[in-house]
Amino acid sequence: MVNKQLLFGQYLLEKGLITIYDIFNARMLQKRLNRKIGELAMDRGWLAKEDLERTLVIQEEKLVRFGEIAVEEGFLSVEQVEELLEEQKDNYVFFGEALVRMGVIAEDEMTRNLKEFNTARSE
Repeated sequence: MVNKQLLFGQYLLEKGLITIYDIFNARMLQKRLNRKIGELAMDRGWLAKEDLERTLVIQEEKLVRFGEIAVEEGFLSVEQVEELLEEQKDNYVFFGEALVRMGVIAEDEMTRNLKEFNTARSE
């Protein structure tokens, strides 16, 4: 039985399939590739840096989603936020995918271990 709080990276680490450095590097790759909607909006010219910063400050105070605040403040439309969220979802790199991209683990081995991990967590 697997601890329900255990993350997939820790599971692979405990099995000796990856190192702590692999976890760190995979998370760094995710951080670089999994872009936030504010960054995506700025890239498209939909959001000025000042508006991004203002939205982030409000978000810290209200603990509300970025897109909701950007719409409320009139920086983005609902349609723009939906488009940005779709782009973000389409380009999202999961932890296991990051390990495969880095060449740390083969895709079939990652998939097999992820299935085992999810099965063990649901028991």
